[in-house]
Amino acid sequence: MSPRFSLTTPLYYVNALPHIGSAYTTIAADVVARFYRLQGYHVRFITGTDEHGQKIERTAQQRGLTPQDHCDEIAAGFEALWQQLHITYDRFSRTTSPRHHAIVREFFQRVWDNGDIYLGQQQGWYCVECEEFKEERELLEGQRCPIHVNRPVEWRDERNYFFRLSTYQDALLAYYATHPDFVQPRSRRNEVLSFIEQGLQDFSISRVNLDWGFPVPTDPEHTLYVWFDALLGYVTALLEPEQEPTLANALSTWWPINLHIIGKDILRFHTISWPAMLMSAGLPLPEQIFVHGFLTKNGQKMGKSLGNTLDPVALVQQYSADAVRYYFMKEVEFGRDGDFSETRFVNILNADLANDIGNLLNRTLKMAWKYTGGEVPAIDIHAIAPEHPLRQLAEHLSQSYGTAYRRLAFHEVCQLALGLARSGNKFLDEEAPWKRAKAGEMNAVAEILYCVLEAVRLLAYVLAPIIPHLSEAIYQQLGYSVNFNGSVIDSALLADSQAHWGVLPAGQPLSQPAPVFQKLSVLAPVPSDPN
Repeated sequence: MSPRFSLTTPLYYVNALPHIGSAYTTIAADVVARFYRLQGYHVRFITGTDEHGQKIERTAQQRGLTPQDHCDEIAAGFEALWQQLHITYDRFSRTTSPRHHAIVREFFQRVWDNGDIYLGQQQGWYCVECEEFKEERELLEGQRCPIHVNRPVEWRDERNYFFRLSTYQDALLAYYATHPDFVQPRSRRNEVLSFIEQGLQDFSISRVNLDWGFPVPTDPEHTLYVWFDALLGYVTALLEPEQEPTLANALSTWWPINLHIIGKDILRFHTISWPAMLMSAGLPLPEQIFVHGFLTKNGQKMGKSLGNTLDPVALVQQYSADAVRYYFMKEVEFGRDGDFSETRFVNILNADLANDIGNLLNRTLKMAWKYTGGEVPAIDIHAIAPEHPLRQLAEHLSQSYGTAYRRLAFHEVCQLALGLARSGNKFLDEEAPWKRAKAGEMNAVAEILYCVLEAVRLLAYVLAPIIPHLSEAIYQQLGYSVNFNGSVIDSALLADSQAHWGVLPAGQPLSQPAPVFQKLSVLAPVPSDPN
């Protein structure tokens, strides 16, 4: 039986259509899902939308829509962008689903029966944008949210139900001590530990005077707080369509989640509140939570007030999904903040994909058609010396790329593959097979061309989770008929048969050379996000 791997993006809040930050998170999760599928895993990749709360209610009112109509429209926008970005999710979880309501009720009852929910008075500063009460120590000058810096928080004084988070302070610290990789990267783990060590406060899990949400099962005058509801969307998504929506069914196969990928703006909910809720309900915790940074544009934080937001739909339409996927995975070290510059974007794509990789394949194919009849050169692969420079680099790549993917070090994968491409170009220039052919050294020509073609095949395979369409185009030019783009992977593509040196079969017909990646130019700046 195939091993299993489950992962999630956040369930994105539907106050507006997806922005470049949510696209970035989802691309990264899709890369991980694709990698594990190529490793032979049965993958459950979950994304979706968080659709309740005061902010949604207010936004829908401003638009003259019912909350449900607003949610339906925005959720469709997320699904459309994920399709454009070639995101191969398995479940799209929506928190307005009746099946989700059943899971929330059952989970609430477990926590209630454990004595971890009580009625109390909530006083404090509330950020509607975050749907969160903020502690005084977090606020910026002028009672402003540290994340939504242009939005003042609102003072609230209301009677709500609370979750006893303070009860789990020691349990959380103990868990972090025994599971050092639970939160990554290490800088985020240290941030969370520092916050816990300062003391945890119980948090509100209900609201009054709010209609858009699930009623509290024990007191229908209260509505469940958005985060207590939304986090359980990960559990609901584990149900099979034909299953009755119970916790037992949802948790039976895929729980615990192997990997949550989140942005640092929702760090504490996922690394403190969520684990404590699961502990209260007697459930295992996720294996790992990986926290990535924010994106800037030309060195500045993006914001509507600055007029420098980036429309992900326009970016994909202007430059292609693979271009967008490659730039953000290669140029931003996952876990750190990263920047988008359109000029740098175009230059990187042209240098890496059009020149280093595309040109290497194109020039080698032309020589193969000229010197070996348009076929993979017929050579004895085993006769290629172990110290052959391309073979050494290729074998290093095949041994290293999996570790980098598992660490979510996507930039390292790209650098490893790019290093092989650049070495392939240098090798061709130094060995000059066109000169060898004139001298009648056709055995040497055949070996040179085979080694370069095999290097290109291998780097295309390694990069397939990041640039699936380009990798597929490379494979097709090398004579294969493959599909890197589905959520189900052909057995012929699995890592044990493709991720090592010497796979290209001698005599396989090659396609006529053609550019696999057209050079880009900045025709016009990508417009700002309209949301």
